[in-house]
Amino acid sequence: MLEILIQSFVLYFVVVDPVGSTSIFFVITKELSVAEKIKTAANATIIAFLVLVFFALVGNYILNHLNITFPALKIAGGIILFLISLEMLFDKRQQRKEDNANFQSENISAFPLAVPLIAGPASIISVVVSVSNIGNNYIYQIIGMTSLALVMIVTFFAFFIISKFEKVINKKIINIFSRIFAIILAALSVQYILDGIREFIL
Repeated sequence: MLEILIQSFVLYFVVVDPVGSTSIFFVITKELSVAEKIKTAANATIIAFLVLVFFALVGNYILNHLNITFPALKIAGGIILFLISLEMLFDKRQQRKEDNANFQSENISAFPLAVPLIAGPASIISVVVSVSNIGNNYIYQIIGMTSLALVMIVTFFAFFIISKFEKVINKKIINIFSRIFAIILAALSVQYILDGIREFIL
């Protein structure tokens, strides 16, 4: 159980990238007061969690309806996650997020913070793949969702800290951590691809 909790937590933490997302959160909410930033952070993480739980619940149904096998999903998810890890490693993901962010949105907690900043394509694919990989063991599924909730809590506190202490946060430190997480994500994505190939062959 502990292994599933840790593995799921690491996966969700890397793809959600709470540390790397703080700079985007800072830019998007720069016109808000501290209290408004904290409220926005709370709403964004709650909405993102609900979106990811939705895909966790209906992911298997979608796969069965479209006749997509688990090995195919793992390989596809691994490839996409690997490409995202390369973007993170070379700081392309951060730049793309900044370019695509809608800073004038009336409800920035839902868009672009919750979707697609937190609950983006990588996060959605990771949830579907992780739930499929765990199988029908409901206890393990609850553990997996618990790890997702923990990542959302960490994300909220990352946004909370940047809201309270934005003047003392060094963006270079954020970029260093993002690259470390990118390497971890690359390794996890390759493992997904290898697992998918092995399951397909066997």
